Amino acid sequence: MNLDNRNIDPKAAVVGGNLSFFEKYLTLWVFLCILAGIGLGRAFPGVAIALDSMSIYQVSIPIAVCLFFMMYPIMVKIDFTQAKRAIRTPKPVILTLVVNWLIKPFSMVVFARFFLDWLFAPLLTGSELIRGENISIANSYIAGAVLLGIAPCTAMVLMWGYLCYGNQGHTLVMVAVNSLAMLFLYAPLGRWLLAANDLTVPWQTISLSVLIYVGLPLVAGMYSRYWIFKHKGKTWFETKFLKYLTPVAITALLVTLVLLFAFKGELIVQNPLHILLIAVPLFIQTNFIFFISYVAALKLNLAYEDAAPAALIGASNHFEVAIATAVMLFGLNSGAALATVVGVLIEVPVMLMLVEICKRTAMWFPREPEKATLRDPRCLRY
Repeated sequence: MNLDNRNIDPKAAVVGGNLSFFEKYLTLWVFLCILAGIGLGRAFPGVAIALDSMSIYQVSIPIAVCLFFMMYPIMVKIDFTQAKRAIRTPKPVILTLVVNWLIKPFSMVVFARFFLDWLFAPLLTGSELIRGENISIANSYIAGAVLLGIAPCTAMVLMWGYLCYGNQGHTLVMVAVNSLAMLFLYAPLGRWLLAANDLTVPWQTISLSVLIYVGLPLVAGMYSRYWIFKHKGKTWFETKFLKYLTPVAITALLVTLVLLFAFKGELIVQNPLHILLIAVPLFIQTNFIFFISYVAALKLNLAYEDAAPAALIGASNHFEVAIATAVMLFGLNSGAALATVVGVLIEVPVMLMLVEICKRTAMWFPREPEKATLRDPRCLRY
């Protein structure tokens, strides 16, 4: 095919979504927060006692506030009225639901068990006290990995879809559907998988964590979005409100990480290898889910604009929910909480790599004609 006949503007072809300053260097900020948290924990060990005293029903008030502001900016961006589009073209949505809830949680258990409970077992010795019970540090890490595995991404995937020139309308539908699915499936699936891995989790605790960290921000986001659209208008919402709100989620995430590592500093200093060992199954899981989703999309003959975000939403994790749940279930200084934080460390670089793979293999898929002429030439089907 002659590109000249497609009337492609070379400048327009390379214009895509750009990560914000904080999002682009999120991995760097996470590393800096690790250092800051370790330094804070070692310099002011009394901070842990002070935070523990500010809690209600084992829920730390400072952490709860941080996690709410981490989740709310994500939820307020979701337009659930877009769900009607899924009825006309349901294949991508069905694919994400099958992968996210019937495959991904169980493959995460397999990878976590294989690496953390068997292959790396000699390197992961010791135990920790959680809710009056001694559990091995390996099992604690596995719990964090499981909580990551059952939390499909509903935030950054909008950016990944934008960067790979995907169909943002359909991506939004997939995000909305998975957000609602997570509200109802996360608690029972999490309790079942954790119990199957010899980790006792009270049903009420995990249900409460989902209601607090998913349900409350979701309701607040939906209502405030409706109120702003009614009284201020869509333009004000997109140009003013979101402009100032976007950094809030990342700032809240970074503050939470500082607090997490303030309590985990001693373990990290003593066992820096643990971070790398936890990252191995998480990295393999991310790539495994991406490729089976991408191949399934190819077999289903999905257009590239739907196939790419469908694969990316399964590959990435909703680490905000995973961190929040791990903190509430096992404590701020648990190995489970540390494992979910490792998910943040690898999320951005790995997902950027997968976005590039999508763009370079776009010619494998059918294209949406009205979008093919305005995209990166590497995404054109010859």
